[in-house]
Amino acid sequence: MTTRPAPKPYILGIHAYVPGKSSGKDGRALTKLSANENPLGSSPMALAALEEVRGEAASYPDPDAKALREAIAQLHGLEPARIVCGTGSDELLNLAAQGFAGAGDEVLFSRHSFAVYDIAARRCGATPVEVDDRDFTADVEAMLGAVTDRTRVVFLANPNNPTGTWISPSQVKRLHAGLPGAVLLVLDEAYGEYIDPALQRVGFELAATHDNVLVTRTFSKIYGLAAERIGWATGAPALIDVLNRIRGPFNVTVSGQKAALAAIGDQDFVTASRVHNAKQRAQFEHAIAALGNHGLSAAPSEANFVLVQFDGDVRAETALNALAEAGYAVRHLPGQGLPNSLRITIGTAEDMAKVTATLQALCGEAS
Repeated sequence: MTTRPAPKPYILGIHAYVPGKSSGKDGRALTKLSANENPLGSSPMALAALEEVRGEAASYPDPDAKALREAIAQLHGLEPARIVCGTGSDELLNLAAQGFAGAGDEVLFSRHSFAVYDIAARRCGATPVEVDDRDFTADVEAMLGAVTDRTRVVFLANPNNPTGTWISPSQVKRLHAGLPGAVLLVLDEAYGEYIDPALQRVGFELAATHDNVLVTRTFSKIYGLAAERIGWATGAPALIDVLNRIRGPFNVTVSGQKAALAAIGDQDFVTASRVHNAKQRAQFEHAIAALGNHGLSAAPSEANFVLVQFDGDVRAETALNALAEAGYAVRHLPGQGLPNSLRITIGTAEDMAKVTATLQALCGEAS
């Protein structure tokens, strides 16, 4: 006879999500380049909106985030009724698995992709299925080949976290076209605003014209509102209905809704963030390529971070410690099958110059 409540076995199979570190082993605060936050901070308009809501803590937020959904719809040419907001896009990713998969079902995703996909599958009793990637990039044909009659949900991060790689609109369409209609394709576009705006529409177009596509986005990355936890998803009315049935009734705070609404109105900040990221990322990737004879290389990134591999005398853990000594926290990824890699968020120009100089010094190269 048991003497305490027993958790479900599939819950015990979950390895809790580990956030990026912000302090060194000695407790010293580090500049955090481990969580893919926006180095430019937040839009001044969003910060002003946060100041204005300080006196509204006693009131519940709009449970439907009506004004925010309408603003998102207007910005992206979508229908408000096809949008649901969540506590970050993480909540919506979990709800997608919960709403459409369960015990005996499979949830499929690429190797070296977002750790939450495995958690989302396990927490609803489904079986996570990890598919081999190709050069740190989702392999569409391999993913389609892994689909079985038990597959219920397919997650695709595009750009991918933690590798930064991206597949083209034609490849996204190929993946969708090869899936049975009963399989939900979740396109996780947390970093979507960092790619060329002309290439950002494929997910929205598929979600607007098919019943089995859900696109998720977040205000945590390019909008710089990670502290407020605001995400959103768009898809067919039947998909949105399911997520609305199981989400929290007041899941996006008053401050979060108003800050996101203000941030949408400041697209100049979004553009500036994209331009800054592209410039600093290109310079950093060039610097890593110059260290190739020391075993360093970078996966081609379309996000606001770069995955650096250490395949020579300088090891990833050595670089991790050296960067911490220089004042920077970056992400080591042994738990995601990348023990020889560091994911390094693109920071300010000064940050990237110091990170680059640290890596060059490790390799015995003058900066």
